[in-house]
Amino acid sequence: MPNRLADATSPYLLQHAENPVDWWPWGVEAFEEARRRGVPVLLSVGYAACHWCHVMAHESFEDEALAAYANERFVAVKVDREERPDVDAVYMEAVQAATGHGGWPMTVFLTPDKDPFYFGTYFPPEPRHGMPSFRQVLEGVDAAWRDRREEVGEVAARIRADLTERASVYTVGGSALHPPGAADLHQALVVLSREFDARRGGFGGAPKFPPAMVVEFLLRHHARTGSEAALEMAVRTGEAMARGGIHDQLGGGFARYSVDAGWVVPHFEKMLYDNALLLRAYLHLWRATGDGLARRTALSTADFLLRELRTPEGAFASALDADSLDPVSGESAEGAYYAWTPGQLAEVLGEADGALAAGLFEVTEAGTFEHGASVLQLLSDPQDAEAYERVRARLFEARAGRPAPARDDKVVAAWNGLAIAALAETGALLDRPDLVEAAERAADLLLAVHLTPDGRLLRTSRDGRPGANAGVLEDYADTAEGFLALYAVTGGAEWLDLAGGLLDTVLKHFADEASGALYDTADDAEELIRRPQDPTDNATPSGWTAAAGALLGYAAYTGSARHRTAAERALGIVGALASRAPRFVGWGLAVAEALADGPREVAVVGPAGDPATAALHRAALRGTAPGVVVAVGEPGSGGVPLLADRPLVGGAPAAYVCRHFSCEAPTTDPAVLAERLGGTPGA
Repeated sequence: MPNRLADATSPYLLQHAENPVDWWPWGVEAFEEARRRGVPVLLSVGYAACHWCHVMAHESFEDEALAAYANERFVAVKVDREERPDVDAVYMEAVQAATGHGGWPMTVFLTPDKDPFYFGTYFPPEPRHGMPSFRQVLEGVDAAWRDRREEVGEVAARIRADLTERASVYTVGGSALHPPGAADLHQALVVLSREFDARRGGFGGAPKFPPAMVVEFLLRHHARTGSEAALEMAVRTGEAMARGGIHDQLGGGFARYSVDAGWVVPHFEKMLYDNALLLRAYLHLWRATGDGLARRTALSTADFLLRELRTPEGAFASALDADSLDPVSGESAEGAYYAWTPGQLAEVLGEADGALAAGLFEVTEAGTFEHGASVLQLLSDPQDAEAYERVRARLFEARAGRPAPARDDKVVAAWNGLAIAALAETGALLDRPDLVEAAERAADLLLAVHLTPDGRLLRTSRDGRPGANAGVLEDYADTAEGFLALYAVTGGAEWLDLAGGLLDTVLKHFADEASGALYDTADDAEELIRRPQDPTDNATPSGWTAAAGALLGYAAYTGSARHRTAAERALGIVGALASRAPRFVGWGLAVAEALADGPREVAVVGPAGDPATAALHRAALRGTAPGVVVAVGEPGSGGVPLLADRPLVGGAPAAYVCRHFSCEAPTTDPAVLAERLGGTPGA
């Protein structure tokens, strides 16, 4: 019999709707029920593409006896971390502080007042490797709650106080901080060079995550300073990932991370946010270098997004699962869709082409993955391109006949904003108008379903049906970033106006007026045990630095001192972290590079449809100047301050390159414009 999750829009919650555990969704009613019954709350947080979430669900949440015990002694609450990143952030901070690590599924026990007092992540069904079983955990927490309630209350009070104290670190004294200057940005590069894996690309050891935001900083730093070290780290990392197993060599797109330091074996889930960020990073890598591998990787990633993540409504789904049914065993297994043995290659291709494919894709009898299978790699460009394309296409077609990973088809506003920006730019620069159209269609969905009449954003939707969760800071910031990119590419002034409206909401409801710090939740959002805020990047740019970037770009288009000042104040914390933890403020450093460069503002004026206007517009978009903003419109077109009072030159379309609305002499020559903006390599 379905439980209370049956009406959820989240695919993750729906995965648990048939559990014998009597799950409640997060909400006032669940905590009122815990208070009425005098029992603690069992909070379980995960997401649909999470492998270990599936494992724990199968082992424990589907167990009738264990479920009966949990239902009797607790109020059980399920949360999709992607729907409620605020809830996840608050309790994950407590888990990490108490245990030294975090992860999903996250398991937290709370008082009816939402105060946490015991934490963990995955718990096995039987004691294993020093971990208690989940049943033992439930029994231990129940005993403590019944027999040592006062002690539990003291622990919960101390944890709440500690979280409150931690929360103040970003606001107290924040107004005294300054954005990173040239010396800070150079020092960030020095620290990154020490952490760089020169042999295998990327930063640090295993597990290794794709550092898309750091790559953006490195490319912008190279563009501003000419640093060859910055460019080398970006190029080496991009090539290593594109050739490794983390990159789907048949269908395009990237997995979440590599379990090893060499990008060989991924954790196979594919997330929208990773692929949107990497698409833009590879596009910018091509723009800076003209590298063919970067261009191919950008296009295959864009094609993956359209083919496998686009929803019928035109937006983009959140993720593909890591697990799928193994075609041999019939059991659900991680990576079963993607891994191959030499025998499987020969079965599809025949002996000769099977051997060719094994050599091309590093498939061996020993294997690189489980059960002698290999994850496909392409460590060098094939000598016979025609043969490579033949076997790749046949393997891709054969793989399509395997049981496919499940798709989490909820639409998240922030991640769609990232995809809109990446697809719009890629379509414009690589002559793929279908990608620009896809970006516009996704943006239209956000406007129709996620944007409320009072100008507020909802975080999620599914099947065109809006979710009930209010947007958090990253939703506003990344959606604004996507709209600004659409304006740069299309010249549609409505996108600039819509971005401005979202950013005004950021300043009104998410900003701390005294310090310039930004909160992850609005001032009128649900009150949690603390109001979350974090300027550091995780899998995506932090909402804090994403907002700084969008504010800075909007100010460059409009001349708004209010928005520029807000961006500068928000970047103060990045100045404090630049030399201490640059890997975790990559996007903040990229935005700081734009601030250090101006950013440059390009106004292209000319009749729509005139090839000369289009050539100047394209040259402007190809520019590598950090954070350059591009406005295009008819002479005398109103509504966009950057275009105001920019006449044609001798009756011909012209481009003006400006900083703070102070412009160089206009040019009618795309080559001159490209030179001024550093835009020649990817021509």
